[in-house]
Amino acid sequence: MRVFVTGATGFIGSYLVPELLRAGHQVVGLTRSDAGAEALARAGAEVFRGDVNDLDRLRTAAEAADGVIHAAFNHDFTQLKRHSEEDRRVIEALGQALAGSDRPLVVASGTGLARRSNGGAPALETDPHVGSAAVARAATEEAADAVADRGGHVVVMRLSQIHDTRHQGRIAVHIKLAREKGRVAYVGEGRNGLAAAHVTDTVRLFRLALEKGRSGARYNAVAEEGVPLRDICEVIGAGLKLPVESIAPDEAKAYFGFLADLAQTDLSASSASTRKELDWAATGPDLLSDLRDMDYRS
Repeated sequence: MRVFVTGATGFIGSYLVPELLRAGHQVVGLTRSDAGAEALARAGAEVFRGDVNDLDRLRTAAEAADGVIHAAFNHDFTQLKRHSEEDRRVIEALGQALAGSDRPLVVASGTGLARRSNGGAPALETDPHVGSAAVARAATEEAADAVADRGGHVVVMRLSQIHDTRHQGRIAVHIKLAREKGRVAYVGEGRNGLAAAHVTDTVRLFRLALEKGRSGARYNAVAEEGVPLRDICEVIGAGLKLPVESIAPDEAKAYFGFLADLAQTDLSASSASTRKELDWAATGPDLLSDLRDMDYRS
């Protein structure tokens, strides 16, 4: 299969491109930089130069592909609404390019966008997404719904906390704050969980969703349903050699800033349905192991 990949030179993309190539697919990776082009060429992928927000260029690449994985997203939280609406337009453009065919479009989303239908239990694949009026990032899943409504073969991949020993996503912000504040903090008892998956397990799931994902399906890239935030903080504290403390909810804003609400939210999620449908099993290191093996001097 000829697969067009956005975000091909990012954290997930750097693992995803080799995963697809090893499986025998031809990969066309989007990049706007010389360094990105060199990395893709070294990996054995075809280079497609362009910006993810250049919609005409995206359509050109998607029209020539047998399938598309859209893994790019700008995670600058200070402009989340703007970047979420840009993502909506990107997905609409990719959907237009694939219209009238059964060629799959796999779109990266997040488990945190699920509106839980089962109370405080982990989020399920069948849970609907929240609206973008409440959470800007939900524009991604609204756009995927629109593609599906027009008959497109779209699959949503809800990502959890994706990790290895170099990249930790949101947890990198916790580490940065701990360095600045001189302590590692969690709110209350710190029992709120964070769903997680190693990046190698995640890219294998992307490939399976591309190859045999059900049109209209949502899959959860989750190896661990909910790692307690207190446990995460304890490992970070040991790595940084800093004290670990519980803070009251009314102290969260002063310590966490824009992350205050998320720091108190349970983001546990299940992948039981995903595992069964796609015959997927997680085999990579767990989150706390990768946090212990990090180089905290860098």
